[in-house]
Amino acid sequence: MAKDRYNQLQSLRQQVAALESKLKKRNRKLLQLPSKFGFKSMESFIEALRETSRSGGAKSGRSGSKPARRRAKITPETKTKVKELVKLKKSGTEIAKALGISLPSVQNIKKELGLVKKRRK
Repeated sequence: MAKDRYNQLQSLRQQVAALESKLKKRNRKLLQLPSKFGFKSMESFIEALRETSRSGGAKSGRSGSKPARRRAKITPETKTKVKELVKLKKSGTEIAKALGISLPSVQNIKKELGLVKKRRK
């Protein structure tokens, strides 16, 4: 019984050490954030974040609350990827999610590439 408890304690100590290691890595990444975004100190970075949150975020030039919608750029590479995914028997929805484009865009590309079956009358 005591040996089982000792083994359990050792296992828990190893888990704690692994978690502490992950925490140190995450802290290093967090400490690098200010310089990554051009700030000289953590305090100036935090103040900029506070100011942004007080003012309602980045100004988009739009008066509504909805974010601006962007049109996806349909490149030849995107069309090639759609063709490959169709050959792998992926659904239109799966293709759209994988490539970050809309389902209608996938359908238009498939139509353009001749990958859509014609309707029967």
